[in-house]
Amino acid sequence: MSEIKLFGKWDTSNVQIRDLGLRAYISLNPVLVPHSCGRHEHKRFGKAKINIVERLANRIMRPGKNGGKKALALSIVDNALELVYLKTGENPVQVLVRAIENSAPREEVTRISYGGVTYPQSVDSSPQRRVDLALRFITDAARNSAFGSNKPIEECLADEIVMAASNDPKSYAVQKREEIERIAISAR
Repeated sequence: MSEIKLFGKWDTSNVQIRDLGLRAYISLNPVLVPHSCGRHEHKRFGKAKINIVERLANRIMRPGKNGGKKALALSIVDNALELVYLKTGENPVQVLVRAIENSAPREEVTRISYGGVTYPQSVDSSPQRRVDLALRFITDAARNSAFGSNKPIEECLADEIVMAASNDPKSYAVQKREEIERIAISAR
């Protein structure tokens, strides 16, 4: 019996998650096509059980004219993972996991009202929110760099994943994480 590979190409069984806090929230269940048809929707913390590549595709199809076009989003993610493999020569799912670990903020700021006065307070981010923010930063970076340029979104997404995985300071996702953590440090 052959093992199940993501998109028929990428093996997720040997992908390592270094960040222990995110280990329970980055799902690498073996699936052929990452499309769960919303089975997690009414379960509390159900999205933690969805394959991380499907969550990336769900973030890609989020705003505007691409909303609801999951086949297009999966095609974009598949092509982007292929480009990541061509650029790095490693398993692109491992590179994606490293990019999420590097762009997930550890602490952020909330607003506390006390006696009619509102002031910022630094708080630790929950692991689920860290993964959500990392995926949002990566997809926003791809969308912003593809908008109004000649590069297709697949190439922009692959570039952002590779830069975030290497903790490159030019990466939008890494810049956003550092900005959020810097604001949180000042609000301690």
